[in-house]
Amino acid sequence: MREALWTYAQQAWQVRAGVGQVFWGTTEAQHLVDIVNQTDYLASLDGDVKLGQPLVNVSWEQNQHLVDFYVLPYFRERPFAGADGRLRLPYVVDSEASYESGAKRQHLDVAFRYQFNQQNLRIGLSGFSGTSREPILSPVVDPSQFSYMATPFGVVVPTGFVGNYKPYLQAYYPIIQQLGIDAQYIIGDCLLKLEAIDRHGFSQRYQGIDTGLEYTQVRAFDSNVDIGWLAEYLYDSRNNTATTSFEHDVFVGWRFAFNDASSSELLTGVISDIHSHEQAWKVKGSTRLNDSSKISIEGRFFHTKQDVPSPFSALSTQPSDEKLYPLADDSFLRAEFSYYF
Repeated sequence: MREALWTYAQQAWQVRAGVGQVFWGTTEAQHLVDIVNQTDYLASLDGDVKLGQPLVNVSWEQNQHLVDFYVLPYFRERPFAGADGRLRLPYVVDSEASYESGAKRQHLDVAFRYQFNQQNLRIGLSGFSGTSREPILSPVVDPSQFSYMATPFGVVVPTGFVGNYKPYLQAYYPIIQQLGIDAQYIIGDCLLKLEAIDRHGFSQRYQGIDTGLEYTQVRAFDSNVDIGWLAEYLYDSRNNTATTSFEHDVFVGWRFAFNDASSSELLTGVISDIHSHEQAWKVKGSTRLNDSSKISIEGRFFHTKQDVPSPFSALSTQPSDEKLYPLADDSFLRAEFSYYF
């Protein structure tokens, strides 16, 4: 279930209870502050598609101010692809997760957000305390499945696995505390964006930033097409030990709105690591064929210098700037036809 809410509203107050979806943030490449809902990466790699979150939400809105409080009584685990799914990790993630909290899925999480709106400015301050939506993935290996070889010096070292054995990954969900800020400011046709977090969890305290701008060129080059030029910088203070590949990357992209009767649109862009020069390209577009049908495309293309590691060599891989190499063979192009009736 994605969304099923009971809502009560009176004057400046609103109460919602049930299963809902909440979005915080403003940037394009990464949604750092957006933490209430679990991400469904099987449906979208952008993190835009979320699982429904059981919640009780109390909101107060007055003039330029909006305050939200959330009580989140149940946790949903992140879904991962199987052996034949995309995107492939070095090993399959086991369905049995572990938790820092003894309450496991029933740990009571809380969150809040304050939003201020004034003409061209929107700024949000948020906080979260509870189970991390992002897990730590650790390999679980059966030592009896190693194959060994003796060196000329008489030392026995493991060289691989017996037969087709592969370890598996177990998801561990720690307790975290996060403070975040998201802001956007409009200057003419230019939109300045910022998302930043300070998070305590994963056995350390670290910061993440995604900031940039989007400039809209209306009716570009004397045509009917509007072009949005996007540029963002992504940073994670954990550097090589970051659990994301966006530790010091640059995103550039273009958003095309064709302003035709078919509502045609196209988004393309690339995230590039400024140190390792790994790249992740994406293209997404859609257009209506007639009043009842629509066609959409999505493409993902990964460029990395390393090959996909073998199940054994993946165990000895050290943290580095190159984090996309497990996806080297996972580039794809997908087309979807939708019919509405």
